[in-house]
Amino acid sequence: MSKKGKVLVAMSGGIDSTMTALLLHEQGYEVIGITMKTWDYATSGGNAKETGCCSLDSINDARQVAVDHGFHHFIIDIREEFGNFVIENFIDEYIAGRTPNPCVLCNTHIKWEALLRRADLLDCEFIATGHYARIQSENERYFIQKAKDLSKDQSYVLWGLSQACLQRSAFPLGNMLKSEVRQMAMDRGYKELAGKPESYEICFVPDNDYRGFLKRQVPGLEHEVEGGIFVDQEGNLLGSHQGYPFFTVGQRKGLGIALGEPMYVTEIQPENNTVVLGRQEDMIRNGMTVGQFNFQKYPFIENPLEVVTKVRYRDNGTLSTISMRENDVRVEFMANVRGIAPGQSAVMYEGDDIVGGGIIKSSFK
Repeated sequence: MSKKGKVLVAMSGGIDSTMTALLLHEQGYEVIGITMKTWDYATSGGNAKETGCCSLDSINDARQVAVDHGFHHFIIDIREEFGNFVIENFIDEYIAGRTPNPCVLCNTHIKWEALLRRADLLDCEFIATGHYARIQSENERYFIQKAKDLSKDQSYVLWGLSQACLQRSAFPLGNMLKSEVRQMAMDRGYKELAGKPESYEICFVPDNDYRGFLKRQVPGLEHEVEGGIFVDQEGNLLGSHQGYPFFTVGQRKGLGIALGEPMYVTEIQPENNTVVLGRQEDMIRNGMTVGQFNFQKYPFIENPLEVVTKVRYRDNGTLSTISMRENDVRVEFMANVRGIAPGQSAVMYEGDDIVGGGIIKSSFK
């Protein structure tokens, strides 16, 4: 038993999780690697080659690293619980006219819970992942802080982690630049891994065609929703479309209709299969309501709090004020924000620290 303790490391076979395991191993921790099989892409009927954390090549890569450095490695199959929760939610949200964020849901309800259960069984004190983020504690609260490498920061997808998860988690790469991680891999003889391309796609939609995925997973869906209509901001008919689930708020390309000027999806009305289009200025919103809120830095807020709010992963954030409204959080922006999509995550920051986050319910002008 190492004096530093045992740590369970989630290993996808990619450079980040591999270097996380090696870094902890070199620091003297007793490392146990674990690879989670979340999805079998062949069952979805897609044509793309299986890639990413669920592919056989990636699983073998993770196992080989453990063999090379003499620590244990396990593979666990969580496809059933992943599919029942994450994929069903993904489908249900699009059919409800919202835009889901499955990576957040998976982290919050599947991966961390699965890791902690196995950590307990293996007597591991901590779990570690290759996320670019940091964990801080203050006033007996644990919270996520942005990574040193802001170009790789993944704090946005970790807003849902509970205090119980945070206090047992570690992100060794949070204080490193991506270039340093690549160099670390090169120095240890993992040249091919250092040059391995990164995937930014949803793991169960590796061809990045969520519309095709919906059609394959819900037989008959395209026939059930065909014959929808486009309308403008005043409700005037603009044309027809093949079904509201195949559109997202803020979408401009691939609308299938030519109107002589750029038009965007500003609203989706599933109850009457209607997609509302407007100009860029029609997407402007002054605030929104956020549900399923998870506080991190503070246990709650009694008074309005000034924060920077991100409404999507690549959003730079907007200065705003948040306040409680029963079980929801009301956000009022201090500048115009465009393309707020119900179903997406909203994450609030004080400086680099996550105050909390939740799921966007609605927006207002």
